[in-house]
Amino acid sequence: MTPQEFFKNDLFAENAGVVLLEVREGYSKAKLEIKPEHLNAGARTQGGAIFTLADLALAAAANSHGTLAFSLSSNITFLRASGPGDTLYAEAHERYIGRSTGCYQVDVTNQNGDLIATFESSVFRKEQKVPFEIQK
Repeated sequence: MTPQEFFKNDLFAENAGVVLLEVREGYSKAKLEIKPEHLNAGARTQGGAIFTLADLALAAAANSHGTLAFSLSSNITFLRASGPGDTLYAEAHERYIGRSTGCYQVDVTNQNGDLIATFESSVFRKEQKVPFEIQK
């Protein structure tokens, strides 16, 4: 099973339209094409859609070591607005990995490379194995 196949089971992100593009050890990249259903009342991308994109990228990077990892805490800072027709990308980078915890930073950019949001998260790493392998 590939990471992309495994994370299709993340039905919330899947139904939101988040696509996992790449997973390496301690890294992942995902994208979301912004459509009308992703907009808030002000016709801008709803913060929850951006959080969902960043959270899936986090999950893929955190689980890339072969064991299940779950968020302990997450924080997002929105820097620029995005809207219909934009494509957002989330790149997750591992900043620390320990026996049972890890820390990650996710940058969310648009199709022009403009920084839209930053997302930081800490995770708890379980001993349970994930059912996929990644290229190292």
